[in-house]
Amino acid sequence: MAPRPAPRLLTALLAASLAFGAGAQEDIRLPDLGSSADALISPQDAQDYGAAMLRQMRSMDMVVDDPLLDDYLNDLGYRLVAGSDRPKDHFAFFVVKDDEINAFAAPGGYIAVNSGLIAITRSESELAGVIAHEIGHITQNHLQRAFEDSKKDAPLMALVLLGAIAAGAGSHSGDSPMAVLAAGQGLIAQRSINFTRKDEVEADRVGIQTLANAGFDPRAMASFFERMQDTLRAGAGGTDVPELLQTHPVTLSRISDAKSRADALLEAQKLRPSGSTLVRSQWEKTTAPIPYVKDPTALLGTQVQGGLDTYALMRERTRVLAGDPSKLAHFYSASFGTPGFDTPATRYGYALALTRSGFGAQAIEQLKPLLAAHPDNLVLGLAMADAQLQDGQRPAALARYAALNARSPGNRAVALAYAKALTAGGDKDQAIAAAGLLRPLLDKADEPDIYRSYARASDKAGDSVRAGEAYADASYLSGRPFDAMEQLKRLLRRDDLDYYARARIQARIADLTPLVLELRKRKVQTADNPDGRSQ
Repeated sequence: MAPRPAPRLLTALLAASLAFGAGAQEDIRLPDLGSSADALISPQDAQDYGAAMLRQMRSMDMVVDDPLLDDYLNDLGYRLVAGSDRPKDHFAFFVVKDDEINAFAAPGGYIAVNSGLIAITRSESELAGVIAHEIGHITQNHLQRAFEDSKKDAPLMALVLLGAIAAGAGSHSGDSPMAVLAAGQGLIAQRSINFTRKDEVEADRVGIQTLANAGFDPRAMASFFERMQDTLRAGAGGTDVPELLQTHPVTLSRISDAKSRADALLEAQKLRPSGSTLVRSQWEKTTAPIPYVKDPTALLGTQVQGGLDTYALMRERTRVLAGDPSKLAHFYSASFGTPGFDTPATRYGYALALTRSGFGAQAIEQLKPLLAAHPDNLVLGLAMADAQLQDGQRPAALARYAALNARSPGNRAVALAYAKALTAGGDKDQAIAAAGLLRPLLDKADEPDIYRSYARASDKAGDSVRAGEAYADASYLSGRPFDAMEQLKRLLRRDDLDYYARARIQARIADLTPLVLELRKRKVQTADNPDGRSQ
């Protein structure tokens, strides 16, 4: 079941943000949230605001929704969160479909990383450094301070949404999501959250400590920002400045401070005992037993799956999923002669681009030697199954999906790809199996594609009621609450609903009603209600 909306918060966010852009500032009635930065917004309110922002970005096709990539980025993010000052806080990490080099933090622990930034990094520690910096902004309450300072200029909720999107998307490229947003919404102003230099340095220092705590190279943050500054110097005569340097100004003193702090941490690490200091007998006496953990010392090391660097594979996956696969296929093909470019990761990226361009047979040829060298790598195995399916080798693809699912049950990327393959071109029994694969994922999923895929499978399996509910959930998660409401109302008019189905649908309608009523009252324009008036 899709996460339920928080009507008051969603309404305030959407109404304030969009009405502000249209000059209807006087119509906004927001509660006074207090003057103290700590009391400005509660953790739950902040989380609801961030979730609403993410749904609106999805409605504008600004988000790269991919289970494999999402799991990787959130695993990386939560490894950093565990080493931060506030490991119990809510965080969520997602990829923005934008080739600008940037990242930004939003209320509720939502951290966005542009696809362009992931593509430009050279190591996982560099990527982790940028994310750790954004985590620092959140753990140090910099967002609340910025909103506190900005209350005189604009409604708080407008700044939450517009500032976050503007900071993350930029508008230098005519094809950028922000340009699409500006064209689609007309008068929406581009506002960014400008942290002070003190905030930036503080986020650096906290982030570097987080990097070290999480086992990454603490020097990576400074080296990445230094490389970005070199890029700025090289293009000093032009106007194409990386968005990261506009929203995160870099100075020589800031880089020097980051390097000094990283060196101090590395020296401190040398004084620590080498190897594991965890004694199993003591661990068993002081910690509640965990049945599936037989030896806690085995959990301390990081692993590279199948002998491949997962970071490098995910970097190329991001590049392909966020870009034009046909153009990228030509890019890869033309670049393999460049010294140092031909790696297993770039071959994987080439295969992915070929598959998505409709050349499954060629992708299979690229993947064969990679799988021969790394037969147990799930990422490569999934890519091969996708290529086989695209090439018309459906039985072989289904067999490979089944083997991957048996080896990694519950893996969202495998389950989604397998379910789609079973549904497309399959019979009713295969559709039932597909729905069974996806149903366990629904309770914790917020990606519209999972709900749409479940809806298609349920529809083909003959369960049109479940299909209708899932389509409505997908519409809501895609930032289309009016569509979701209309779908649910049509479902409720059916005369074949049993008691449980009717209760589920009525509960969903009850959740959505306050939101759509408030949007209608304020005549807020949304993707499914472009004139601001409900149909």
